Amino acid sequence: MEVLETSSHKVATQGGYNIQNSKPFPPLKTVEVENLVLIKGIPFPEGQRFRQIIVTGPPGSGKTSLVTKLGGWSEEGYLDLCENNWWRNRILTFRPREVHFGLPFRGHKQSHAVFDPEWLDSLSDIELNRIQIPPEGEGFLETDWRHKFIFDFQLPPPELIYEIRRQRIKKGTHPVDRKVSLEQVQRQFSVYWELARYFHCQGMEVQVRKAFEGNPRRFVDPH
Repeated sequence: MEVLETSSHKVATQGGYNIQNSKPFPPLKTVEVENLVLIKGIPFPEGQRFRQIIVTGPPGSGKTSLVTKLGGWSEEGYLDLCENNWWRNRILTFRPREVHFGLPFRGHKQSHAVFDPEWLDSLSDIELNRIQIPPEGEGFLETDWRHKFIFDFQLPPPELIYEIRRQRIKKGTHPVDRKVSLEQVQRQFSVYWELARYFHCQGMEVQVRKAFEGNPRRFVDPH
């Protein structure tokens, strides 16, 4: 990973894509997980439990296909990450499942998903400091919410996502694709990359897939 300096913030480039990094968290790279097991034909890190898995990512990244192949919960979920105790929301009871996140963006008082028209009109930066982070369990009888779920981020290259969404337009199955552009897809990718990195830096369980049904990757902290 190459790190570029600008006057206001650092920008990391991974796979040729600019990824804005919000201080104080450093840019991170990912490496492929070594010890894998197959769950219904999909590679997962050894030791992970099937019912921990929350699948997320930008539109067109393969979330529904992955959950369907796993035999997970069929309905898509939505969580506002600025709400208190979002980790206790009942939609997380049924796992594995696909979840879209409501996220805080600069210039927006309310949270938005990356396919909401309000955000698409601005493509503004995510404000990570407004996201609520679950507590760690401090006692034997307390739930360790930071490790209860495994967030499986689907992040194939934006160009591939864009082409898939263009093909979906012909089928008319996804209204969010009607006005899709490459710039829009790149920004959605960037937002979810920043979120995955932020979750990791906060001690939550995160893995990233850079290909459809590809091997999971983990973040590597700088030494």
